[in-house]
Amino acid sequence: MLGIVYIVSAAVFLLSIFYYMDMFQQNSYRIERYWRWFKRHPLPEVFRKAKVKFTFTRRMRRLFVVELLFEGILCIISPWAALAGAVLSSFVLMLSALFLTPLERLIARWYLNDAKKKLSAHKGLIIIGITGSYGKTGTKNFLYRILSEKYNVLMTPGNFNTTMGVVRTIRERLEPFHQVFIVEMGAKQPGDIKEICDLVHPSIGIVTAVGEMHLETFKTLANIQKTKFELVESLPANGYAVINAESKGIAEYENIPMHCRVDSYGIDAHRCSARAANISYTSAGMEFDFIDLDGMQHYQTHLLGDSNVLNLCAAIMVGKYLEVDTEHIKRAVLKIQPVEHRMSISRKGRLVIIDDAYNSNPQGASMALDVLHSMPVPEGAYRVVITPGFVEMGDRQYAECERLGAKAAICADVLVIVNKINREAILKGAKKSGLADGRIVCADNLALALKAASKWMTPDSIVLYENDLPDMFE
Repeated sequence: MLGIVYIVSAAVFLLSIFYYMDMFQQNSYRIERYWRWFKRHPLPEVFRKAKVKFTFTRRMRRLFVVELLFEGILCIISPWAALAGAVLSSFVLMLSALFLTPLERLIARWYLNDAKKKLSAHKGLIIIGITGSYGKTGTKNFLYRILSEKYNVLMTPGNFNTTMGVVRTIRERLEPFHQVFIVEMGAKQPGDIKEICDLVHPSIGIVTAVGEMHLETFKTLANIQKTKFELVESLPANGYAVINAESKGIAEYENIPMHCRVDSYGIDAHRCSARAANISYTSAGMEFDFIDLDGMQHYQTHLLGDSNVLNLCAAIMVGKYLEVDTEHIKRAVLKIQPVEHRMSISRKGRLVIIDDAYNSNPQGASMALDVLHSMPVPEGAYRVVITPGFVEMGDRQYAECERLGAKAAICADVLVIVNKINREAILKGAKKSGLADGRIVCADNLALALKAASKWMTPDSIVLYENDLPDMFE
């Protein structure tokens, strides 16, 4: 009997602990964030198909070893203690993480100092910081393509936008031949951007937007504004900042640092240093005019949406500031392909798919819906929106999801709501705007949603995927 208890304990522990370790990793190894997540999801979904692949890093290996030690101690005490530890494996994880905190801090400090030494030895390196509630990754990729026309450029890969992600990039990828280093800077709480800036000391900064993303951890919009502008505050007196005047959170911020040159950009915004105008859609993407003190230049791109135009404006401005030839910038812009899951367009037979599934936000979703609405469909075809709404928006989440439903009802023929987390709010908005019940589909997951909506995915229809919930919100 006791042997069976030990076997069951081991099986339950191993099945659940890797799930909880995955969620701990997705919550940035922060115990307080993981605890908030656990209170909403106390039961492990051990057989779910993960969207974000778990990475068994050295830190995760250390954590796993300590978890095994704690569970081993419980096994020595009694089989029932072992079973309790298996059932409560999430608490074993948090205890193990707390136990390892001093060691992890020492390791992080050693890596940080090593990265600082490597940077200080790299004389003449131009360092560009990019932050914002959204638009960071797209702008980073666009700027990389433009500056690569003249310079040897390194950028932080993927979503390496934390301090330790930047440290890892420096230690593993920075080479003596690099002339420019583009650093994406993410933040979940005040001080996060300053911490990265204190490491890399940028001379150029781009603030793409300030919105209500991560309001749950920042608490107020004022905290988000102040945190994003930590980048501009860190620039030297001879530095250069580029900010998006289209972003309400930037336009309304009263404490923009002005100790260095600060230029702004927008769409048809005449008070900006640079602006885009005459945007038109083509079968290949978009065309627009870029207007600044040097006059007007015409650009063509395979990208879609005003959000991409704004990101391109920021990249073009920094490219010109660093004296990349205008014709070379035009060539780079034309060669840029959509970033995966960020307003990328593809076809499945005659079905057109617009993929805007990454990290959606109210402003970006509104622009994506405008693009969908502007694209004509023939008789018998439909515009379909598939969305779970927004997350991590605190008290603003319900209202923003209601607005999303209302606009989707105007811009689309069919609305597919995935998951229960925002269903009530999105439904309320869609019905307020008059979308018929027969054109609304609700499903608990994406697979069921696609099955239910398949009758509207006819040839020449257009499907917009607007956001995809991370595993920890499913």
